[in-house]
Amino acid sequence: MRRPIYLLCAMALASQLVGCEALQRTDSLIGFITPYRIDIVQGNAVTKEQVAAVKPGLTRLQVRDIMGTPLLADPFHADRWDYIFTLRRAGATPQRRSVVVHFEADKVKSVEAPELPSERDFVASISRFRDLRAPKLELSEQERAALPLPPKREAPPVEPMGPVREYPPLEKT
Repeated sequence: MRRPIYLLCAMALASQLVGCEALQRTDSLIGFITPYRIDIVQGNAVTKEQVAAVKPGLTRLQVRDIMGTPLLADPFHADRWDYIFTLRRAGATPQRRSVVVHFEADKVKSVEAPELPSERDFVASISRFRDLRAPKLELSEQERAALPLPPKREAPPVEPMGPVREYPPLEKT
């Protein structure tokens, strides 16, 4: 007699879960279990400091040393290097930046770049750890006063300057 009641309750519960929105989403299972998605990073991560270091008149080799190898060096546009960076991470908005370096006679003519993050801002935007405060490197005067004093060391005995030798007399007297 109890068996049909349990079966009926289980069927009612299952029918309610079928209409549940969490089960219908494709990016999660039961609303809180999400499949692993790898981070897709492509291109060169160019920062504000790197673009500031590229000045008109630098050679291609110097630009490559500063910013790395360009993602796109088109043979049809030999005087243009494209540095493109994309980052797609699960749960975050995709990032895309494009920096274009124009050359004239193998020297930098101009640099086209959007507003780029500084190196610290870029690392903070891709880091999974949110506390990126700079470590404290100096003690305050109160902290220095609270430190125990180092033990006093005895001064080493003073040794005479130069070698001390005993020589036999040169002449017999």
